[in-house]
Amino acid sequence: MGSWLSYLWWGGDPDIVNTQSGLTRREVYAVQQSWAPVYANSVANGTELLRRLFQAYPETKEFFKMIKKSSDEDYSQNPQFKAHVINLMSSINLAVLNLNQPEVVAAMMNKLGESHGRRKIQKEHFYSLKDVIVKMFIEVLKLEGATLAAWGKTVDFWYKHIFESLSHGDRR
Repeated sequence: MGSWLSYLWWGGDPDIVNTQSGLTRREVYAVQQSWAPVYANSVANGTELLRRLFQAYPETKEFFKMIKKSSDEDYSQNPQFKAHVINLMSSINLAVLNLNQPEVVAAMMNKLGESHGRRKIQKEHFYSLKDVIVKMFIEVLKLEGATLAAWGKTVDFWYKHIFESLSHGDRR
């Protein structure tokens, strides 16, 4: 595409980095496009994500009282667990859809940090989840290169704001 056509298509220079999120318009687009098929089957994919988290980091299952003594096959039968999966996937979806408004996403992540801080969830648990997400995206979505790097930057942006308030949640 010519430069002026590209500028019109993207609503500006697609490669200028947003100072708050650290993402370009092109990276936001890549994240949003790669997320769409995941969210299309959000309950199954969210359940699989948490199942993989529990397998890779068994200590994280302790935070889920409703399934802590359940087998992998029983997760999807538990309505409380299913509700948590829906909340998780909806939160990720809202954060992805609103990446073009990083101040809104930052506020959402601060709230998430507060709520998870009250449950004594630590930074390392979030990093465990990131590890599982990256591996799952590589394996299932076959993500690589620029899109995978864009996801890494996106999650880093989210975590920056989650971690700002994570330790405050246990003081309320």
